[in-house]
Amino acid sequence: MYYDGMSFSRKTMNEETKSLEKTLQREINLAKNIQSKLLNASTPTFEKGEVIGSSVPARLIGGDYYDFYPLVNGKIRIVIGDVMGKGIPAAMLMILTRGAFRTAAESKSSPGETLSSMNQALFTDLRTLKSFVTLFCADWDPESNELTYANAGHNMPLFINGETGEVSEIPKVSGIMVGGLKDQSYEEKSVRLKDKDSVFFYTDGIIEAQNNEGEQFKLDRLKEVLRDQYTNEIEEIEKGVLTSIESFTEGAPQKDDITMVVLKVSYEKSDITSLNSPVINV
Repeated sequence: MYYDGMSFSRKTMNEETKSLEKTLQREINLAKNIQSKLLNASTPTFEKGEVIGSSVPARLIGGDYYDFYPLVNGKIRIVIGDVMGKGIPAAMLMILTRGAFRTAAESKSSPGETLSSMNQALFTDLRTLKSFVTLFCADWDPESNELTYANAGHNMPLFINGETGEVSEIPKVSGIMVGGLKDQSYEEKSVRLKDKDSVFFYTDGIIEAQNNEGEQFKLDRLKEVLRDQYTNEIEEIEKGVLTSIESFTEGAPQKDDITMVVLKVSYEKSDITSLNSPVINV
């Protein structure tokens, strides 16, 4: 078959474009798998409680982030965050955020110090990219039954009373988002948790999920779902929230990443500790 120069050139360009698209798709799928493995790493076990997390990206890959870090004193450090933006750029920043958290968690003694260290580590890169990250960091201490926490511009988690099912925000603590201002200190507060109490950490993709009429899921609806689920195990609480969002949105396109972490206190499990987080009496 005969091709003139222009026809041949167009055919070659089309083939190169298709090849490039396939390569790009493979790399995006690889990035998705990497992110999924990082977010779905093994969940630690620890004294007097259980924790679980999940994230549903709005695109193939997302910018939401959660993580757990067992500390050598028996505490478990929890973090949840939301990188400004979506897709590949947000996912790249999420990986940077994870690295900063892991490094800080190894050397810092409290949630506030962890957020300060992360802000120092990420500030220059985030300013260069004109981005920021909201983060909430908390330590569960089975020895004192206290949850100590600090906030960097994130949604306040919800407290679920294990006796009554009442749902409310934990006492508010303020702090500027990571990447907002340099050399930040983050205030800390603590709450004492009783047997069967739960704490629900989340990103705004949950309460801002929309149905086909543009109505948002909203905080009150989330509280109602958690109230209905309060006697359930953490896996059922997580599933109940996701099912309620799916039912509400009725197949409407997801506009933002949906991420949650559930911590539930259980004194009956007080004999279980992580091999990575031995209890040390000090």
